[in-house]
Amino acid sequence: DGMNVLFIVVDDLRPVLGCYGDKLVKSPNIDQLASQSMVFSNAYAQQAVCAPSRVSFLTGRRPDTTRLYDFYSYWRVHAGNYSTMPQYFKENGYMTLSVGKVFHPGVSSNYSDDYPYSWSIPPFHPSAEKYENDKTCRGKDGKLYANLVCPVNVTEMPGGTLPDIQSTAEAIRLLNIMKTNRQKFFLAVGYHKPHIPLRYPQEFLKLYPLENMTLAPDPWVPKKLPSVAYNPWTDIRQRDDVKALNVSFPYGPLPDDFQLQIRQSYYAAVSYLDVQIGLLLNALDNVGLSNNTIVVFTADHGWSLGEHGEWAKYSNFDVATRVPLMFYVPGMTTSPVSQGARVFPYLDPFSHVGGSAPQGQSKKVVELVSVFPTLAELAGLQVPPVCPETSFGVVLCTEGTSIVHYFNASEEEVEEGREGCGDTDRCFNEEPVAFSQYPRPADSPQWNSDKPKLKDIRIMGYSMRTIDYRYTLWVPFDPNNFTANFQDVHAGELYVMETDPNQDYNIYNNASHGWL
Repeated sequence: DGMNVLFIVVDDLRPVLGCYGDKLVKSPNIDQLASQSMVFSNAYAQQAVCAPSRVSFLTGRRPDTTRLYDFYSYWRVHAGNYSTMPQYFKENGYMTLSVGKVFHPGVSSNYSDDYPYSWSIPPFHPSAEKYENDKTCRGKDGKLYANLVCPVNVTEMPGGTLPDIQSTAEAIRLLNIMKTNRQKFFLAVGYHKPHIPLRYPQEFLKLYPLENMTLAPDPWVPKKLPSVAYNPWTDIRQRDDVKALNVSFPYGPLPDDFQLQIRQSYYAAVSYLDVQIGLLLNALDNVGLSNNTIVVFTADHGWSLGEHGEWAKYSNFDVATRVPLMFYVPGMTTSPVSQGARVFPYLDPFSHVGGSAPQGQSKKVVELVSVFPTLAELAGLQVPPVCPETSFGVVLCTEGTSIVHYFNASEEEVEEGREGCGDTDRCFNEEPVAFSQYPRPADSPQWNSDKPKLKDIRIMGYSMRTIDYRYTLWVPFDPNNFTANFQDVHAGELYVMETDPNQDYNIYNNASHGWL
């Protein structure tokens, strides 16, 4: 009677994970999931900010179709009445459940996380979420601050807990109910960390002594970076500890020692997250559902940790757009799993040694907008049709494409001879491309460059990533009729991945444009 789905989405998590080759991080539980999963090492979000990215992958449509580039409109009203991935599962007989931050809360999901369209019961939000931005971080002087870097004693927190701890407990409670009711489910669990503030239980700092931390490999603003491409990390400047540093706007570098602390706390928050994932997956084992539940693990976008002299998301660089993406499909990414087998024993990051390699890994460039059709196919549902060129009036379609055909294709396999090209333009033998975009209010960094409201958008940076290149054009954009003018390029970026993996040397102006 079909597989269940556990869909885990993490806020602002770039792939600093053991299974993605990071040598410093302690992420044994996510790595263990990867060891039973198909892992995509080149997966990209369609816009590096929370609400637009989430609405995009939950509807399977790009930001130019959802018309959400900020936080302030609900797609069903402003763009089209598009079905969502959970809605599609709900209409196909699944109990759909939302825990934590899945949709971005607020007007962009109708102040209801798109309930009742997407979910069978009202979504759960952890009560401790409302304290996220309060002064809960103890400074050296013993006073409380609203800091960016915020290791805490959980027992001193309001309610004696943190949001992600509450979300894990609720998700486990729901798994137990689903087990008892024998109800086919789609359970989405959205974790808050490592989103700022970097507020996590202080013991996770022990995993990352400061002397082990390094700066970004390229902590300077690249000489040929167009000013329109730079994001001035306004959100972290508003935190008390960053404010006290009095860093000049927009480029002023943060002091090295503070950069190391941010990186240390980001890693610590990732290990705290890994523990939550470990407890959740262990609970899936405990209720005996690991043999018939698909697990998807991803993030809404990445987060810059000082690369290019930038912090936070809000850009088109890989550090902001690249995300972890993996699919555990029992019997497909693993040999058949017997009922009640232990697939996900909990691993303690403080004592666990040794990594585990991903079960399968694809370097194919893929997009989050493809998760909806992929998950539909894996669950045995009809794959939503590919959207026509203009799809504002089409309720169910996807601008992504199912990537299930990458699951068992070995990397060397020539993709040419594949069937199934008849009905879509995007034949499998074309080189895959990921598109991302980011809006700006002006050609140079200003106070609202990171998060311009729709009415203030003047320029859109359209970016494409292939296995070999990242190519970005910054062009005029009219927010009244949602049109971009590619005849008037304000700035361009071109990075060659083979020689410039960190995207520091923009060769757009010295490339001969004939071959682009």
